Amino acid sequence: MALITYLTTIKFGFGEIAGIEADLAGLGIRKPMIVADRGVVAAGLVQAVQQHAAGLRGAPVFADTPTNPTEDAVEAALALYRQHGCDGLVAIGGGSPIDLAKGVALLASHEGPLATYAAILGGIPKITAAVAPVIAVPTTSGTGSEVGRAALITLRDGRKLGFIAPHLIPRLAICDPELTLGMPAWLTAATGMDAVTHCIETYLSPRENPPAEAIALDGLKRAVGHIERAVRDGADREARKEMMMAALQGGMTFQKGLGAVHALSHPLGGLKEVSLHHGTLNAVLLPAVLRFNAPVAAAKYAEIRRTLGLAPETDLAEWIAALVARLGMPGRLSAMGLPREVIPHVAEAATLDHSSATNPRPATAADYAAMLEASF
Repeated sequence: MALITYLTTIKFGFGEIAGIEADLAGLGIRKPMIVADRGVVAAGLVQAVQQHAAGLRGAPVFADTPTNPTEDAVEAALALYRQHGCDGLVAIGGGSPIDLAKGVALLASHEGPLATYAAILGGIPKITAAVAPVIAVPTTSGTGSEVGRAALITLRDGRKLGFIAPHLIPRLAICDPELTLGMPAWLTAATGMDAVTHCIETYLSPRENPPAEAIALDGLKRAVGHIERAVRDGADREARKEMMMAALQGGMTFQKGLGAVHALSHPLGGLKEVSLHHGTLNAVLLPAVLRFNAPVAAAKYAEIRRTLGLAPETDLAEWIAALVARLGMPGRLSAMGLPREVIPHVAEAATLDHSSATNPRPATAADYAAMLEASF
């Protein structure tokens, strides 16, 4: 049996944020809390959203979202939510604020601790429709969390775990490319490669979902066709719009599952020794994972080449590595500051990550260690 579900309400286009006051009312949110991060606040994006709704101008703002959301941050935001008697959340930013908002929405309506609801610990059926409503307002084009059913949160013990349920999908995603026009080039590249990776990994997942595969290929074509333009000229409105659509499409296909890239980037993102950007990690890891999966994915690799207009003999891993280089991104984990001694721990953690199960080729800890060494 193939289980195919789509998904949530999405408002997409320049200027869509102007209707957020009516959107709040439509969801019955009378006392919203805003979740963002310091960079989003400093860029003026919270204020840009607040100006469109009186109820947001006086709303509490939690801006201490870490680069990789943590259990401590979720609980701090939850305390603010309860202090103000809030009944819904507006997440403004990239995947980190959106995932943190999902964590707050979960614990606002479900008794803790947070680990109770982790996917790999049997938590999926414990997450009910009681989850508080979330409106997601992405200001980057990469994570797809605005339409994703998962939140990635690092627990106090260092495990970065997935919390997955249809009820965690935001009730509304407002995708307004206007909010991405000021994004720096490095962040445009990193989040854009996150979208590229989502589209590739979900397409390669062995789960049966032809509509999701079609969406993934279309999103990949949009991302690859516009990422360099968006990095080169942040004011290119067409490129910004196409990158936001590609990110959205990558998120729409998450139900197919991801793969070895994310099985590795999740525990890498949970490391306390060094803070590693998720999208950049995916860009660095993708070539090695493509080489690992090549023996079992020849037909799908051929379709990716056709979709991107590449010659049949093109080495996809080499082509992706060249794209990453043209974007000015680091090409090695060592360049990101990763200490080599963590490789055995990360490789073992990757085998336990929920994304490992949907990699097209089963991978052992030794396989993951080899992929990390190849990326180092």
